[in-house]
Amino acid sequence: MKSKGKFPDLSTPIVMGIMNITPDSYYDGGRYQAEKQWAIHAEEMTNKGAVILDIGGASSRPGATEINAEEEWARIYPALRSIRSRHTDICISVDTFHATVAERCIEAGADMINDISGGTFDQKMPEIIGKYQVPYVMMHIQGRPGNMQQDPKYNDVVEDIAGFFDEQISIFTQHGASQLILDPGFGFGKTVEQNYTLLHNLNRFNTFGFPVMVGVSRKSMINRVLGVTTEDTLNGTTVLNTIALMNGAKILRVHDVKEAVEAIKLVEELKPG
Repeated sequence: MKSKGKFPDLSTPIVMGIMNITPDSYYDGGRYQAEKQWAIHAEEMTNKGAVILDIGGASSRPGATEINAEEEWARIYPALRSIRSRHTDICISVDTFHATVAERCIEAGADMINDISGGTFDQKMPEIIGKYQVPYVMMHIQGRPGNMQQDPKYNDVVEDIAGFFDEQISIFTQHGASQLILDPGFGFGKTVEQNYTLLHNLNRFNTFGFPVMVGVSRKSMINRVLGVTTEDTLNGTTVLNTIALMNGAKILRVHDVKEAVEAIKLVEELKPG
């Protein structure tokens, strides 16, 4: 499906497959850096049911060192060009908080932007999203990747993030953006307890009238509770994705596409026929 400037169909929840073109991603960093590998991985995820591919050129794991816009663009562009040339109909998202990178990627064929800062790291982002009228994932983060897990505090984690969305939605809509997707940012400046409070109250964010995206795939909120390694968090990821779907999530951002697609199919069977 060609999705530029339009949402994918969200009448049924969909899967966004993660493609990290980075040397230091917390889970699959460095695994898909060669062009042939990018193409193979993209095809594998689309064949398993991913509707969106999310290309990221900078790690946002806790403690990650930020890179500048030029370095990020240099990492992303070859993968974007390669995947777009082979998959003309897939919806391609680019994970960036740099407005210049977002604009160049849109011009190069990206269909949507996924911003971990929700427009707070680069004040020009709302203007770019409004200019190009592309779908935009507005994620919440407290702090920055390098320090976000250093004792995050909230008065009320759910209502504080709802207030953030309220403010940022206003800024983006003033610039003409309308295709917004809200992501509460699991693991981005939140304790384990705060993450589970957000998951339990996920429906709160549906009150804004925009789709909600959830990214809990293989995160520490799973292995810290279960006492397992990141490699052993697939089952836990599926459990939390199922809960997210039951609480109103419309997009699951995952490393493991097949299992997420299966979770969607099973949860959809619960709906009255």
